[in-house]
Amino acid sequence: MELTSLPYQTTNSYSKLLIDYVNEDKKLIPFVNHFPVLSNFKKQITEKKNHTIDRGVLVKVLKEQNFKFPLTIASKSNINLLQSEETFTVTTGHQLCLFTGPLYFIYKIVSTINLAEQLKEKYPQNNFVPTFWMATEDHDFQEINHINLFGKKIAWDNKETGAVGSMSLDSFESVLVELKEMLGETENAKKLVSIFEIAYLKHKNLADATRFLVNELFGKFGLVIIDGDDKKLKKKFVPIIKKDVLQNGFVTAIKQNSKSLAKDYKVQAFVRDINFFKLTKGNRVLIKGEISQKEIEENPENFSPNVLLRPLYQETILPNIAYIGGGAEVAYWMQLKTAFKQENIPFPILVLRNSAMLIDDKQSQKIESLGFEIKDLFSAIDELKKQYVLSNSKEDITLDVEKRELKELYNKVHLKTNDKGLQASINASHQKQLKSFEKLEQKLIRLEKQKHENALNTISKIKHQLLPKNCLQERFDNFIPFYLKDGEKFIVMLKDNFDPLDTNFVVLSY
Repeated sequence: MELTSLPYQTTNSYSKLLIDYVNEDKKLIPFVNHFPVLSNFKKQITEKKNHTIDRGVLVKVLKEQNFKFPLTIASKSNINLLQSEETFTVTTGHQLCLFTGPLYFIYKIVSTINLAEQLKEKYPQNNFVPTFWMATEDHDFQEINHINLFGKKIAWDNKETGAVGSMSLDSFESVLVELKEMLGETENAKKLVSIFEIAYLKHKNLADATRFLVNELFGKFGLVIIDGDDKKLKKKFVPIIKKDVLQNGFVTAIKQNSKSLAKDYKVQAFVRDINFFKLTKGNRVLIKGEISQKEIEENPENFSPNVLLRPLYQETILPNIAYIGGGAEVAYWMQLKTAFKQENIPFPILVLRNSAMLIDDKQSQKIESLGFEIKDLFSAIDELKKQYVLSNSKEDITLDVEKRELKELYNKVHLKTNDKGLQASINASHQKQLKSFEKLEQKLIRLEKQKHENALNTISKIKHQLLPKNCLQERFDNFIPFYLKDGEKFIVMLKDNFDPLDTNFVVLSY
């Protein structure tokens, strides 16, 4: 195992906001509570301790939601620990992706577990519970109904609509049949198929299947899984539901904060006058018409917060001190600082989840044999090929010397006249000749590339494997191929190498 750390900007995959955040840029101070440094959590703990949470209701709901699932002793213990005022959560959340979806689903949870353990070591007088928030109310089915595996897309063709968590799994068996044919008959394949069959064939809906699957993968680390789609929990959120739906009570605060953020950065989420959906069977629609106070008070479970109000819901019902998210999540949380202040709810510390690229031995050897370093992989493929050709050509095929000589020649011509019109003509002629040189140079490089066809094909293959469709591996690939190779050791390997407070992109060669 070899770990290589790269600054996030090296990958050309992160926004200016994210780069500035991990570098603790002062411009972001108004939009966060504390930067994610271990010593800052002491302040966060104190602030959250002074914020009242109904721990009794929280623990009761968690026991109700999880009672029919085979929880580990560690997870059961963590649920009980939430009764104590000295216990806090470290939370991440995600949509109910098929078979966990892209790798970063896994990375989020590992980052959350590791941060909870780091905090326990730093502050032993407190307890820290890693928590996974299932986004069961989300209705973007097309975003979660597939995975990419071995170059093929496996999708669940389901005609239901509305909140994905309540979708029936009656039509799911054909998906598992297709998957099983691809996985083979190794011990790790059989184990994985067994887990998937129990998850998706022995449970009634996608929410229960996802809970079982996540618990199977991470339960031994004490992960606690919560579903916000619960009447008892939403009753605690009624004052904020009423304020938003009946009074448009958040649009001004969030818009002002977003406008301030937009002076330097791209704003992630659109702010609405009303930031709730109405949940009915088979539907989740934005609220636009009249809603009564009585309806909210009697049926709060029918009201589903959008991306900007869900964080307020989470922090209302959880004793939470940190939220672990991807770049987009960190960005939209930063739009909410004034809304949290308005409601006197402590704004959690935002932690950018670990990001990683996984490279096996064969890929590492090929990268090295081509003369590249890991950081080179993030260059455009044409640039990589050009770099290889120039480095491996017996002759200098660039026209850099000739272009410098051309520039010197035109500089001498410039000295022969002070006429501005004639000087403009000289400049135009220079640019025309320079373009001709560049075209000739490209032709020379193309001819040279033909001599290195095998190596260039290898570059294309490696680039596609590690940065599929020019995006980070973690945003495209699923965990299954890695589990087939290493079984449970795969997640342990991630856990041993991820540090959620590290401000670098990680490359793991194994």
